[in-house]
Amino acid sequence: MIAYVTVGADDLARAKRFYTAFLPPLGYSLTEGPEGLSFCLPVAPGQRPVSPDFYVKPPFDGAAATAGNGCMVAFEAGSQKAVRSLHAAALVAGGTCEGAPGFRAAYSADFYVGYLRDPQGNKIALFSSNPEEPGRDG
Repeated sequence: MIAYVTVGADDLARAKRFYTAFLPPLGYSLTEGPEGLSFCLPVAPGQRPVSPDFYVKPPFDGAAATAGNGCMVAFEAGSQKAVRSLHAAALVAGGTCEGAPGFRAAYSADFYVGYLRDPQGNKIALFSSNPEEPGRDG
């Protein structure tokens, strides 16, 4: 099980603006500290987390943050409409489009996805695979 994912950021204010455009609507709460931004989903008392936490932090070595080539973090939204809305909000909040929301021929018929880059260049996917919504072929 993945416990957490961390991406680097040189400008935490820009990163905060970008990530708070879509993570809180997906249920994540934000905790800020001198070490960076921590986004977590709620966990019932006495339970273990089932989804990983997401951290945005300056690199510990003090060097500039860089985006990994081939690395991507995906966040699940509840519907295709939510993917479109959150993708648009992330663009307004400083992200860049890496692929407009829609279906991709290479994926299953109900996998609806939009791709972004955060202000640091990290690749982010927002997707829905809700079987109750029309699929690519429906």
